[in-house]
Amino acid sequence: MSPVSKAEKAFTELHGHAPAGVWSAPGRVNLIGEHTDYNNGFVAPFALPHRAAVAASPRTDGVLTVATLGDDGQLQAADPVAIADLAPRTMSGWAAYPAGVAWVLRENGFELAGADLVVSGNVPTGAGLSSSHALECATALALLGLSGREVDQPGSPTRPEIARFVQRTENEFVGAMTGLLDQTASLCCVAGHVLFLDVRSGESEQVPFDAEAAGLEVLVIDTRAKHALVDSGYGDRRSGCERAASLLGLPSLREITDLDAALAQLPADLQPLVRHVVTENARVLSVVAKLKSGRLDAIGPELTASHVSLRDDYRVSCLELDVAVDAALSAGALGSRMIGGGFGGSAIALIRAADRPAVEQAVLDAYAAHSLNPPRLFAGVPSPGAGRDE
Repeated sequence: MSPVSKAEKAFTELHGHAPAGVWSAPGRVNLIGEHTDYNNGFVAPFALPHRAAVAASPRTDGVLTVATLGDDGQLQAADPVAIADLAPRTMSGWAAYPAGVAWVLRENGFELAGADLVVSGNVPTGAGLSSSHALECATALALLGLSGREVDQPGSPTRPEIARFVQRTENEFVGAMTGLLDQTASLCCVAGHVLFLDVRSGESEQVPFDAEAAGLEVLVIDTRAKHALVDSGYGDRRSGCERAASLLGLPSLREITDLDAALAQLPADLQPLVRHVVTENARVLSVVAKLKSGRLDAIGPELTASHVSLRDDYRVSCLELDVAVDAALSAGALGSRMIGGGFGGSAIALIRAADRPAVEQAVLDAYAAHSLNPPRLFAGVPSPGAGRDE
Protein backbone atom coordinates (compact mmCIF):
# COMPACT_ATOMS: atom_id res chain seq x y z
CA MET A 1 0.00 0.00 0.00
CA SER A 2 1.34 3.44 -0.92
CA PRO A 3 2.03 6.12 1.73
CA VAL A 4 -0.94 8.08 0.34
CA SER A 5 -3.33 5.16 0.82
CA LYS A 6 -1.89 4.39 4.24
CA ALA A 7 -2.27 8.00 5.40
CA GLU A 8 -5.84 8.19 4.15
CA LYS A 9 -6.79 4.88 5.79
CA ALA A 10 -5.11 5.76 9.08
CA PHE A 11 -6.76 9.18 9.15
CA THR A 12 -10.20 7.65 8.65
CA GLU A 13 -9.63 5.09 11.40
CA LEU A 14 -8.34 7.73 13.83
CA HIS A 15 -10.86 10.50 13.22
CA GLY A 16 -13.92 8.55 12.10
CA HIS A 17 -14.22 10.30 8.73
CA ALA A 18 -12.23 10.59 5.52
CA PRO A 19 -9.69 13.42 5.25
CA ALA A 20 -10.45 16.49 3.18
CA GLY A 21 -7.43 15.61 1.07
CA VAL A 22 -4.02 13.96 0.94
CA TRP A 23 -0.87 15.74 -0.14
CA SER A 24 2.52 14.11 -0.64
CA ALA A 25 6.11 15.09 -1.36
CA PRO A 26 9.15 13.04 -2.36
CA GLY A 27 12.60 12.55 -0.97
CA ARG A 28 15.46 13.39 -3.28
CA VAL A 29 18.82 12.32 -4.61
CA ASN A 30 21.29 15.04 -5.38
CA LEU A 31 23.08 13.92 -8.52
CA ILE A 32 25.78 16.57 -8.09
CA GLY A 33 26.24 19.81 -6.17
CA GLU A 34 26.81 19.13 -2.47
CA HIS A 35 27.09 21.92 0.13
CA THR A 36 26.81 24.47 -2.66
CA ASP A 37 23.21 25.54 -2.02
CA TYR A 38 23.89 27.61 1.09
CA ASN A 39 26.83 29.14 -0.77
CA ASN A 40 24.54 30.50 -3.51
CA GLY A 41 25.86 27.94 -5.98
CA PHE A 42 24.55 25.31 -8.38
CA VAL A 43 22.78 22.02 -7.61
CA ALA A 44 21.28 19.23 -9.71
CA PRO A 45 18.89 16.96 -7.75
CA PHE A 46 16.06 14.67 -8.79
CA ALA A 47 13.05 13.45 -6.82
CA LEU A 48 12.73 9.86 -5.67
CA PRO A 49 9.60 7.71 -5.87
CA HIS A 50 9.69 7.48 -2.06
CA ARG A 51 7.25 9.96 -0.51
CA ALA A 52 5.84 11.42 2.67
CA ALA A 53 2.04 11.74 2.61
CA VAL A 54 -0.12 13.96 4.81
CA ALA A 55 -3.85 13.28 5.09
CA ALA A 56 -5.54 16.39 6.45
CA SER A 57 -8.83 17.97 7.42
CA PRO A 58 -9.53 21.45 8.79
CA ARG A 59 -10.45 22.38 12.35
CA THR A 60 -12.04 25.57 13.62
CA ASP A 61 -10.39 25.91 17.03
CA GLY A 62 -6.86 26.91 15.98
CA VAL A 63 -5.41 23.60 17.16
CA LEU A 64 -2.95 21.42 15.21
CA THR A 65 -3.02 17.66 15.81
CA VAL A 66 -0.46 15.40 14.18
CA ALA A 67 -0.15 11.62 14.20
CA THR A 68 2.34 9.51 12.29
CA LEU A 69 2.02 5.93 11.10
CA GLY A 70 5.07 3.91 12.13
CA ASP A 71 6.71 1.08 10.24
CA ASP A 72 4.89 -1.29 12.61
CA GLY A 73 1.54 0.08 11.48
CA GLN A 74 0.89 1.79 14.79
CA LEU A 75 -0.13 5.44 15.05
CA GLN A 76 1.92 7.73 17.25
CA ALA A 77 0.17 10.98 18.14
CA ALA A 78 1.91 14.15 19.26
CA ASP A 79 0.35 16.42 21.85
CA PRO A 80 -2.13 18.88 20.26
CA VAL A 81 -0.77 22.41 20.00
CA ALA A 82 -2.39 25.79 19.50
CA ILE A 83 -1.00 27.28 16.30
CA ALA A 84 -1.05 30.74 17.90
CA ASP A 85 1.33 29.51 20.63
CA LEU A 86 3.97 27.96 18.37
CA ALA A 87 7.46 29.41 18.76
CA PRO A 88 10.94 28.42 17.48
CA ARG A 89 13.04 25.88 19.39
CA THR A 90 10.18 24.92 21.71
CA MET A 91 9.64 21.46 20.22
CA SER A 92 11.86 18.51 19.39
CA GLY A 93 11.45 15.21 17.61
CA TRP A 94 9.44 14.46 14.50
CA ALA A 95 6.45 16.63 15.48
CA ALA A 96 8.61 19.77 15.29
CA TYR A 97 8.66 19.55 11.49
CA PRO A 98 4.92 19.84 10.76
CA ALA A 99 4.48 22.23 13.68
CA GLY A 100 7.27 24.40 12.30
CA VAL A 101 5.52 24.60 8.96
CA ALA A 102 2.34 25.80 10.65
CA TRP A 103 4.40 28.40 12.53
CA VAL A 104 6.10 29.77 9.42
CA LEU A 105 2.85 29.97 7.46
CA ARG A 106 1.30 31.88 10.37
CA GLU A 107 4.34 34.18 10.42
CA ASN A 108 3.85 34.85 6.71
CA GLY A 109 0.25 35.98 7.19
CA PHE A 110 -1.68 32.83 6.31
CA GLU A 111 -4.73 32.30 8.48
CA LEU A 112 -4.78 28.74 9.74
CA ALA A 113 -7.96 27.74 11.55
CA GLY A 114 -6.41 24.51 12.76
CA ALA A 115 -5.95 21.09 11.21
CA ASP A 116 -5.83 17.37 11.88
CA LEU A 117 -2.89 15.71 10.13
CA VAL A 118 -1.96 12.05 9.75
CA VAL A 119 1.42 11.26 8.23
CA SER A 120 2.72 8.18 6.45
CA GLY A 121 5.89 7.85 4.43
CA ASN A 122 8.49 5.53 2.98
CA VAL A 123 11.44 7.90 2.59
CA PRO A 124 14.17 6.25 4.69
CA THR A 125 14.86 8.42 7.74
CA GLY A 126 18.42 9.45 8.55
CA ALA A 127 19.54 8.28 5.11
CA GLY A 128 20.42 11.67 3.65
CA LEU A 129 17.45 11.42 1.27
CA SER A 130 15.62 14.38 2.81
CA SER A 131 12.81 12.66 4.68
CA SER A 132 12.28 15.69 6.92
CA HIS A 133 11.92 18.06 3.98
CA ALA A 134 9.48 15.67 2.29
CA LEU A 135 7.36 15.78 5.44
CA GLU A 136 7.57 19.57 5.66
CA CYS A 137 6.74 20.11 1.99
CA ALA A 138 3.74 17.79 2.15
CA THR A 139 2.58 19.52 5.32
CA ALA A 140 2.95 22.95 3.72
CA LEU A 141 0.84 21.93 0.73
CA ALA A 142 -1.76 20.37 3.01
CA LEU A 143 -2.10 23.41 5.27
CA LEU A 144 -2.18 25.78 2.32
CA GLY A 145 -4.74 23.58 0.57
CA LEU A 146 -6.98 23.53 3.64
CA SER A 147 -6.82 27.33 3.78
CA GLY A 148 -7.90 27.66 0.15
CA ARG A 149 -4.41 28.22 -1.25
CA GLU A 150 -3.93 25.05 -3.27
CA VAL A 151 -0.49 24.98 -4.87
CA ASP A 152 -0.29 26.05 -8.53
CA GLN A 153 -3.63 27.88 -8.26
CA PRO A 154 -4.00 31.67 -8.74
CA GLY A 155 -3.33 33.61 -5.56
CA SER A 156 -1.33 30.80 -3.96
CA PRO A 157 2.38 30.94 -3.09
CA THR A 158 4.65 29.63 -5.81
CA ARG A 159 6.64 26.47 -5.31
CA PRO A 160 9.91 28.41 -4.87
CA GLU A 161 8.17 30.58 -2.27
CA ILE A 162 6.96 27.50 -0.42
CA ALA A 163 10.52 26.14 -0.54
CA ARG A 164 11.69 29.25 1.29
CA PHE A 165 8.95 28.80 3.88
CA VAL A 166 10.22 25.27 4.48
CA GLN A 167 13.82 26.47 4.66
CA ARG A 168 12.79 28.95 7.34
CA THR A 169 11.06 26.11 9.22
CA GLU A 170 14.33 24.20 9.29
CA ASN A 171 16.56 27.17 10.06
CA GLU A 172 14.50 28.97 12.68
CA PHE A 173 12.01 26.53 14.18
CA VAL A 174 13.88 23.21 14.08
CA GLY A 175 17.39 24.66 14.30
CA ALA A 176 19.02 23.02 11.26
CA MET A 177 20.78 25.57 9.05
CA THR A 178 19.94 23.93 5.75
CA GLY A 179 20.05 25.57 2.36
CA LEU A 180 17.41 25.47 -0.38
CA LEU A 181 18.36 22.27 -2.18
CA ASP A 182 16.18 19.68 -0.51
CA GLN A 183 12.88 21.51 -0.29
CA THR A 184 13.22 22.90 -3.81
CA ALA A 185 13.88 19.42 -5.16
CA SER A 186 10.88 17.98 -3.33
CA LEU A 187 8.57 20.71 -4.60
CA CYS A 188 9.89 21.44 -8.08
CA CYS A 189 11.33 18.26 -9.60
CA VAL A 190 9.49 16.47 -12.41
CA ALA A 191 9.65 12.86 -13.55
CA GLY A 192 12.47 11.87 -15.89
CA HIS A 193 14.52 14.99 -15.23
CA VAL A 194 17.24 16.49 -13.08
CA LEU A 195 16.49 19.96 -11.69
CA PHE A 196 19.37 22.32 -12.50
CA LEU A 197 19.03 25.14 -10.00
CA ASP A 198 21.02 28.34 -9.68
CA VAL A 199 20.42 29.13 -6.02
CA ARG A 200 21.69 32.71 -6.29
CA SER A 201 19.31 33.76 -9.06
CA GLY A 202 16.55 31.27 -8.35
CA GLU A 203 16.53 30.29 -12.02
CA SER A 204 15.98 26.60 -12.73
CA GLU A 205 15.85 24.27 -15.69
CA GLN A 206 14.52 20.75 -16.07
CA VAL A 207 17.26 18.68 -17.72
CA PRO A 208 16.27 15.29 -19.22
CA PHE A 209 17.79 12.35 -17.37
CA ASP A 210 16.62 9.02 -18.80
CA ALA A 211 19.15 6.62 -17.37
CA GLU A 212 17.13 3.57 -18.40
CA ALA A 213 17.21 4.56 -22.07
CA ALA A 214 20.99 4.85 -21.82
CA GLY A 215 21.27 1.41 -20.23
CA LEU A 216 22.24 2.95 -16.90
CA GLU A 217 20.95 3.13 -13.34
CA VAL A 218 21.60 5.32 -10.35
CA LEU A 219 22.09 2.87 -7.51
CA VAL A 220 21.28 4.38 -4.11
CA ILE A 221 23.27 2.90 -1.23
CA ASP A 222 21.66 3.71 2.12
CA THR A 223 24.52 3.03 4.51
CA ARG A 224 22.12 2.90 7.46
CA ALA A 225 24.64 5.05 9.31
CA LYS A 226 22.16 7.58 10.64
CA HIS A 227 22.93 11.26 10.42
CA ALA A 228 21.22 14.28 11.92
CA LEU A 229 22.13 17.71 10.59
CA VAL A 230 21.18 19.43 13.84
CA ASP A 231 23.76 17.35 15.72
CA SER A 232 26.48 16.95 13.08
CA GLY A 233 29.33 19.15 11.89
CA TYR A 234 27.11 20.58 9.15
CA GLY A 235 26.72 23.88 10.98
CA ASP A 236 30.48 24.16 11.45
CA ARG A 237 31.07 23.77 7.72
CA ARG A 238 28.42 26.33 6.89
CA SER A 239 29.77 28.90 9.35
CA GLY A 240 33.26 28.28 7.97
CA CYS A 241 32.06 29.10 4.46
CA GLU A 242 30.36 32.25 5.71
CA ARG A 243 33.53 33.32 7.52
CA ALA A 244 35.62 32.74 4.39
CA ALA A 245 33.25 34.81 2.26
CA SER A 246 33.38 37.60 4.84
CA LEU A 247 37.18 37.60 4.88
CA LEU A 248 37.16 37.81 1.08
CA GLY A 249 34.65 40.66 1.15
CA LEU A 250 32.12 38.66 -0.87
CA PRO A 251 28.40 37.96 -0.34
CA SER A 252 29.06 34.23 -0.79
CA LEU A 253 31.65 31.82 -2.12
CA ARG A 254 29.73 31.75 -5.42
CA GLU A 255 31.35 35.10 -6.31
CA ILE A 256 34.89 33.68 -6.36
CA THR A 257 36.35 33.93 -9.87
CA ASP A 258 40.01 33.17 -9.12
CA LEU A 259 40.31 30.21 -6.77
CA ASP A 260 44.07 30.38 -6.28
CA ALA A 261 43.93 34.08 -5.44
CA ALA A 262 41.10 33.50 -3.00
CA LEU A 263 42.88 30.66 -1.24
CA ALA A 264 46.01 32.80 -0.84
CA GLN A 265 43.98 35.29 1.21
CA LEU A 266 42.50 32.75 3.62
CA PRO A 267 43.75 30.94 6.71
CA ALA A 268 44.68 27.31 6.19
CA ASP A 269 41.63 25.92 7.97
CA LEU A 270 39.22 27.59 5.55
CA GLN A 271 41.01 26.82 2.32
CA PRO A 272 39.70 23.24 1.90
CA LEU A 273 36.10 24.34 2.41
CA VAL A 274 36.41 27.03 -0.23
CA ARG A 275 38.20 24.74 -2.66
CA HIS A 276 35.40 22.19 -2.42
CA VAL A 277 32.61 24.72 -3.01
CA VAL A 278 34.27 26.34 -6.02
CA THR A 279 35.26 23.07 -7.68
CA GLU A 280 31.88 21.50 -6.91
CA ASN A 281 30.10 24.33 -8.71
CA ALA A 282 32.31 23.66 -11.73
CA ARG A 283 31.43 19.96 -11.56
CA VAL A 284 27.70 20.75 -11.58
CA LEU A 285 28.09 22.84 -14.71
CA SER A 286 30.10 20.10 -16.38
CA VAL A 287 27.56 17.40 -15.52
CA VAL A 288 24.63 19.49 -16.74
CA ALA A 289 26.41 20.23 -20.03
CA LYS A 290 26.99 16.52 -20.59
CA LEU A 291 23.40 15.63 -19.75
CA LYS A 292 22.13 18.23 -22.20
CA SER A 293 24.26 16.67 -24.95
CA GLY A 294 22.98 13.18 -24.09
CA ARG A 295 26.27 11.92 -22.64
CA LEU A 296 24.89 10.39 -19.47
CA ASP A 297 27.64 7.78 -19.38
CA ALA A 298 30.31 10.51 -19.29
CA ILE A 299 29.38 12.11 -15.97
CA GLY A 300 30.93 9.42 -13.78
CA PRO A 301 34.32 11.09 -13.23
CA GLU A 302 32.64 14.25 -11.90
CA LEU A 303 30.63 12.18 -9.41
CA THR A 304 33.74 10.46 -8.14
CA ALA A 305 35.70 13.72 -7.97
CA SER A 306 32.85 15.16 -5.92
CA HIS A 307 33.23 12.37 -3.38
CA VAL A 308 36.98 12.85 -3.14
CA SER A 309 36.44 16.55 -2.53
CA LEU A 310 33.74 15.94 0.07
CA ARG A 311 35.94 13.36 1.79
CA ASP A 312 39.26 15.18 1.73
CA ASP A 313 38.44 18.90 1.57
CA TYR A 314 35.01 19.22 3.16
CA ARG A 315 35.62 16.26 5.49
CA VAL A 316 32.01 15.14 5.77
CA SER A 317 32.37 11.50 4.72
CA CYS A 318 32.67 8.49 7.00
CA LEU A 319 33.78 4.86 6.86
CA GLU A 320 30.42 3.54 5.66
CA LEU A 321 30.25 6.06 2.80
CA ASP A 322 33.85 5.52 1.73
CA VAL A 323 33.46 1.73 1.75
CA ALA A 324 30.30 1.99 -0.39
CA VAL A 325 31.94 4.31 -2.93
CA ASP A 326 35.18 2.36 -3.18
CA ALA A 327 33.39 -0.98 -3.54
CA ALA A 328 31.05 0.32 -6.24
CA LEU A 329 33.95 1.77 -8.24
CA SER A 330 35.99 -1.42 -7.90
CA ALA A 331 33.04 -3.38 -9.32
CA GLY A 332 32.77 -1.21 -12.42
CA ALA A 333 30.60 1.76 -11.45
CA LEU A 334 31.10 4.69 -13.82
CA GLY A 335 31.17 7.07 -10.88
CA SER A 336 30.15 7.13 -7.23
CA ARG A 337 29.84 9.62 -4.40
CA MET A 338 28.27 10.35 -1.05
CA ILE A 339 25.18 12.54 -1.13
CA GLY A 340 23.50 14.77 1.42
CA GLY A 341 24.98 16.54 4.39
CA GLY A 342 27.37 13.74 5.24
CA PHE A 343 28.48 12.00 8.43
CA GLY A 344 26.36 9.02 7.35
CA GLY A 345 23.37 8.73 5.09
CA SER A 346 23.60 7.51 1.51
CA ALA A 347 25.86 7.25 -1.50
CA ILE A 348 24.99 6.85 -5.15
CA ALA A 349 26.70 4.94 -7.93
CA LEU A 350 26.14 5.46 -11.65
CA ILE A 351 26.22 1.95 -13.07
CA ARG A 352 25.44 0.04 -16.22
CA ALA A 353 22.14 -1.71 -15.63
CA ALA A 354 23.71 -5.05 -16.52
CA ASP A 355 26.35 -4.55 -13.82
CA ARG A 356 23.90 -4.00 -10.98
CA PRO A 357 24.11 -7.51 -9.47
CA ALA A 358 27.91 -7.39 -9.42
CA VAL A 359 28.04 -3.89 -7.95
CA GLU A 360 25.47 -4.71 -5.27
CA GLN A 361 27.35 -7.86 -4.28
CA ALA A 362 30.64 -5.99 -4.15
CA VAL A 363 29.14 -3.42 -1.79
CA LEU A 364 27.60 -6.10 0.44
CA ASP A 365 30.87 -8.02 0.54
CA ALA A 366 32.84 -4.90 1.41
CA TYR A 367 30.47 -4.09 4.26
CA ALA A 368 30.78 -7.61 5.61
CA ALA A 369 34.58 -7.41 5.39
CA HIS A 370 34.48 -4.24 7.52
CA SER A 371 31.97 -5.77 9.97
CA LEU A 372 29.39 -3.14 9.03
CA ASN A 373 25.63 -3.65 9.02
CA PRO A 374 24.38 -4.37 5.49
CA PRO A 375 23.25 -1.31 3.52
CA ARG A 376 19.92 -0.88 1.80
CA LEU A 377 20.22 -0.82 -2.00
CA PHE A 378 17.69 0.44 -4.53
CA ALA A 379 17.50 2.23 -7.88
CA GLY A 380 16.96 5.98 -7.82
CA VAL A 381 14.43 6.86 -10.52
CA PRO A 382 13.68 10.56 -11.26
CA SER A 383 10.08 10.97 -10.12
CA PRO A 384 7.35 13.64 -9.77
CA GLY A 385 7.53 16.42 -7.20
CA ALA A 386 5.07 17.32 -4.46
CA GLY A 387 1.35 17.74 -5.02
CA ARG A 388 -2.17 16.84 -4.03
CA ASP A 389 -3.07 13.20 -4.53
CA GLU A 390 -6.50 12.58 -6.04
